[in-house]
Amino acid sequence: MSDDEVGKDEKELDLSSPEVVTKYKSAAEIINKALQLVLTECKPKVKIVDLCEKGDAFIKEQTGKLYKNTKKKIERGVAFPTCISVNNTVCHFSPLASDVTLLEEGDILKIDMGCHIDGFIAVVAHTHVLQEGPVTGRAADVITAANTAAEVALRLVRPGKKNKAVAEAIQKVAAAYDCKIVEGVLSHQLKQFVIDGNKVVLSVPGPETRVDDAEFQENEVYAIDIVASTGEGKPRLLDERQTTVYKRAVGESYQLKMKASRFIFSEINQNFPIMPFSARALEEKRARLGLVECVNHELLQPYPVLHEKPGDFVAHIKFTVLLMPNGSDRITSHALQEVQPTKTLDEEPEIKVWLALATKSKKKGGGKRKKGKKGDKPEESTEAEPMDATTASQE
Repeated sequence: MSDDEVGKDEKELDLSSPEVVTKYKSAAEIINKALQLVLTECKPKVKIVDLCEKGDAFIKEQTGKLYKNTKKKIERGVAFPTCISVNNTVCHFSPLASDVTLLEEGDILKIDMGCHIDGFIAVVAHTHVLQEGPVTGRAADVITAANTAAEVALRLVRPGKKNKAVAEAIQKVAAAYDCKIVEGVLSHQLKQFVIDGNKVVLSVPGPETRVDDAEFQENEVYAIDIVASTGEGKPRLLDERQTTVYKRAVGESYQLKMKASRFIFSEINQNFPIMPFSARALEEKRARLGLVECVNHELLQPYPVLHEKPGDFVAHIKFTVLLMPNGSDRITSHALQEVQPTKTLDEEPEIKVWLALATKSKKKGGGKRKKGKKGDKPEESTEAEPMDATTASQE
């Protein structure tokens, strides 16, 4: 569902409701645990499809334990199927059950997943190199670039700031590590049952991809999506058959001709009416036949598997942030393994200033405090939240 498909008469629920905040944070707690589970299972010679299935199963199991005894049925479960994209593969690799692709020692893994409770969505993506000891060289550069860009975005996505300023900042961070932000990546506003809100940050504007200027506002929620590459940052679709993640294009209709297409589309409408899903959840033989016609007639939005050139390193960091009255609250994340990049931020004073910005405004309160003199203004914290040590070491 997109913003345009939310009923105009319906009052949108936002972070001004404590119950909504609780649902976002409950979804975030589950997705953070799901990411940790998948990470611990990532080992050489393990099938990627098995890991994706474990991630999705954990989300379903954990969300199924919540809101069981409510009068009104609460929808909950997977908001974005587990994807594990390796090395120069950029995104959306969530293979079918018949796929035998294995992880190998030294692979750079991008794990991407999402969870929702009552349509309130928490998403996360994390990059990990399958090796013992610290990550070095260009792999360390691209991971640090993505992570530092995410830290900067966290501090710039705040009420009153503009989306264009965030895009320019994350590109500058990537350039400091001699990397590129990947084109076409959008950081969307999240709303109830809307994973791709119209208000976005376009990481790299281009002649064919432009978005409206927008200003962030209090009580909004965003999925901040950062993808960096040691290559050109212009990924390509190599094989449409690799695409397995789709989302129902609500509002589109067409009388499908093939029996397999009608069967699959009926199953999608019943089980995945709004959120993205993996074709792995469908009957495989019919899915292969039916999905093509559904996509050709724009009943489904595909999430293609994109690639940089062989030998390029790609890193992906995504987090969910709540723009609360007291500051930005990042509710999904995972600590990086140790990285030792070849570049530093010694010659980048502007990036250091961004990283020093506070994410929360600390209001004095709680316990005793000294009375200020008449006319004194309340202080606002200028401390930054602790970053991952890997990022902080570059300042």
